Amino acid sequence: MLSSDSKTLDSGLPRVAVGAIVRRNDSYLLVKRANNPNRGRWSIPGGKVLPGESLQVAVEREVLEETSIIVQAFDPIFTFDLIEHDGSNNLLYHYVIVDLVARYIRGEIMAGTDALEAVWAHEQELDKYDLNADTLRLFREVS
Repeated sequence: MLSSDSKTLDSGLPRVAVGAIVRRNDSYLLVKRANNPNRGRWSIPGGKVLPGESLQVAVEREVLEETSIIVQAFDPIFTFDLIEHDGSNNLLYHYVIVDLVARYIRGEIMAGTDALEAVWAHEQELDKYDLNADTLRLFREVS
């Protein structure tokens, strides 16, 4: 769990987080992250799983909070670790991230909590968003 300053872990346990791969026509839903890790970088919407929440409910909640879009989440398709240390090798973040495909239901896109911006990015223009290699690979696999 992150401490109140959100920079260090207050327990040695990893946190579970989710990501949503949402496609509408030939575009994917992306957000520019407002918080660390990866503040200011484009990614798929997502965030921490709350106690008692299923992965699907967490995806649906996070997408709504970050983009105002309503989705229906399905089964997990990809899992990975995000581990970051500071300059002294102290653990800053350890997330186990589970990505799920989610179907667009309705809503007009608008950046909300934890997102500086939210866009529908056409699949031919994904390179201009400086996405990490794993995200680009996921988009190719689900198209």
